[in-house]
Amino acid sequence: MRPNITALFFFLILSIISFKVSYCSIGNNGTNHLCPEIEKKALLNFKLSLEDPDNMLLSSWNISADVNCCNWEGVVCDNITGHVDQLHLGSSILRGKIDPSLLNLKHLTYLDLSRSNFVQAIPSFIGSLTSLEYLDLSNAGFYGTIPNTIGNLSNLRTLILEGDGYQSQLEWLPGLSHLEYLNMNYVNLSRADNWQQVINTLPSLVELHFSGCSLTFIAPMNNINNNISTSLAILDLSQNNEFQSFAISPGWIFQLSNLTFLDLSSNFFEGPIPNISNTTKLQNVDLSFNRFNSNIPHWLYLCKDLEFVNLRSNFLHGTISTGIANLTSLNTMSLSWNELSGEIAREIANLCKLQSLDLSVNKLNGKISDSFGNMSNCFIGALESLDLSENRLSGHLTDQVLEFKSLKTLNLAFNNLSGTIPINIVKLSSLKTLTLAGNNLSGNLPESVGKLFNLTYLDIQDNKLEGVVSEIHFSNLTNLLDLYASGNHFTLNVSSNWTPPFNLYNLGLGLWNLGSGGRFPMWLQPQKDIRELDLSSSGISGEVPNWIWDFPFLNLSHNHLHGKIPDIITNQFLCLSSNKFSGPLPQIGSGVFDLDLSNNSFSGDISHFVIANGTYNLNILHLAGNQLTGEIPDCLMQWSSMIVLNLANNNMFGRIPDSIRFLTNMLSLNLQNNKFSGHIPFSLRNCTELVNVDLAGNKLVGKMPAWIGTRLLHLRFLVLRSNRLSGVSTILLQWPQREVWEVNMGD
Repeated sequence: MRPNITALFFFLILSIISFKVSYCSIGNNGTNHLCPEIEKKALLNFKLSLEDPDNMLLSSWNISADVNCCNWEGVVCDNITGHVDQLHLGSSILRGKIDPSLLNLKHLTYLDLSRSNFVQAIPSFIGSLTSLEYLDLSNAGFYGTIPNTIGNLSNLRTLILEGDGYQSQLEWLPGLSHLEYLNMNYVNLSRADNWQQVINTLPSLVELHFSGCSLTFIAPMNNINNNISTSLAILDLSQNNEFQSFAISPGWIFQLSNLTFLDLSSNFFEGPIPNISNTTKLQNVDLSFNRFNSNIPHWLYLCKDLEFVNLRSNFLHGTISTGIANLTSLNTMSLSWNELSGEIAREIANLCKLQSLDLSVNKLNGKISDSFGNMSNCFIGALESLDLSENRLSGHLTDQVLEFKSLKTLNLAFNNLSGTIPINIVKLSSLKTLTLAGNNLSGNLPESVGKLFNLTYLDIQDNKLEGVVSEIHFSNLTNLLDLYASGNHFTLNVSSNWTPPFNLYNLGLGLWNLGSGGRFPMWLQPQKDIRELDLSSSGISGEVPNWIWDFPFLNLSHNHLHGKIPDIITNQFLCLSSNKFSGPLPQIGSGVFDLDLSNNSFSGDISHFVIANGTYNLNILHLAGNQLTGEIPDCLMQWSSMIVLNLANNNMFGRIPDSIRFLTNMLSLNLQNNKFSGHIPFSLRNCTELVNVDLAGNKLVGKMPAWIGTRLLHLRFLVLRSNRLSGVSTILLQWPQREVWEVNMGD
């Protein structure tokens, strides 16, 4: 029998109407109840004490718009009783004061006031909202001591007080016996000496964040019942080294059997990493920037669920165990900046989920093809970042190394790799960063490099590469931003009207033959975004065109450039050494911090250079090997940021000024081979960071200052020969740190 189509149609219409009426009657928060009058008034009074600069949240709190406060923005009511249950006011940048009218919300279980700007202490009456299960006051402008009344919130499951304006001794924390999540990142807990014992009173705690809290680790938990040993799964105690000396890591942490996330980074814990641990469920472990000074513990290789491992900068030694094969879930591993040695475990090349591997800055050796010569297909397909830089690896870039299908970053810099760059490097089609600097690679640069169309960063500097580089080498490098190729013997062969396909930020072509007849290449002029340009030792000559001076970091040293140079305003780093520039020293701007004009023919005195410039930010100044005359003005307080000062091999005279005492950050002072006279100034004793002092070949007189041996405790190089000084302190003769010591007397 066919269904009654008309009856079915009307049934559907009635159903839709019924659904709309039902939905509309529920309102925004899923309740058809009106909120109680007392709670509505409480919210309105609360609103009166606040400002909502963006008028985004509190504008809906208006009885003329909606009499039911359950429909107001950020308000959630219980869908059975109609009582206000939750206030979601986070990220609203509210201002003003927290009004006590909140106490009339007696059924409130959830309160989020985070990321606002209240600028007051946390009101103590917050502790009377005893129904609260969730409280977030993080980064809300509150400051001062966290009130003890917070400890009255015995129903709390989640407490977030993150922010650097708070401080506490945690005496209130044991009252929160149901707490499961606690985040107090950046709260000053430096006076909470018993914090380890306090958190042990929280048997339900699952997640604890105490990062950047200035914690002390002097009194760890010993011989007490560890209540959190079975509950705690996530623990972040990172960045707590600011106000303490080195400490031993708390051993109880490694007995937390349910721990899945552990971050102890940047605490400068002293080792070793415990050899025994119950933390076999770890998925994420970060122990970076400590001083564990031990082997990688065996138990780490037994954590089969590990996905993220960061042991960077820990003075770790020994080898990488073949047990790494057990870490089949591993996604990211960094063992960089340690002292690991031996060959790279071949088992790494079978980790199917590994995407990022950083073994840089160690003492790993062996041929790179031995470690990555027999790789599983899943490893080849998964790996996206490989950093083996600054080790002792040798061998050639074989075809196996170029098999990675998803590799975006490859860094093999500063090893002992030899041979040529393979033509089939184009197989690394996903590559964005390629760094091969500081090896012994030779031969030509293959044209196939120009087909790596995703490449943004290419660094091949300081190798033994040679040959012609043409437009073909750059044909598809439209995304290239950084090209470092200095220290090779390339010849650039491009047309005079060549327009590069890229727009660079940094470019290094030092030691190249630029193929432009000794002139500056005109294709550089449109590259307006370049910040760093190195054309050193490239055979260019003549005067420098005006547009070149616009690059903030500029190295034109060891060329045949001449003429006067303009005032240095836009440059931050400028190296013009070993050219033929002449005339007076230029005016320089306050943004210059590294200036090398040495080994030119600049003349005149430096008084205007010091007095007129106000070079407050200058860190490094090399003016050696010129024809400068006159005295050093006694106003060196303008150079208080100076770290290296070199005025050697000029014709300057007079006394070394007393204002040198203001150069308290100075590491190196070289005034060699001038005509300075008088005594070594007593004020130099204020420059206590000095490592190198060279005053040789002047006309200094008087007795060798004894304070050199008692004040300049970092001194390694002291050259005072060819002066008229007398007497050598016994302390100086017995100086244990000396490396170069030339203090012989005489003319």
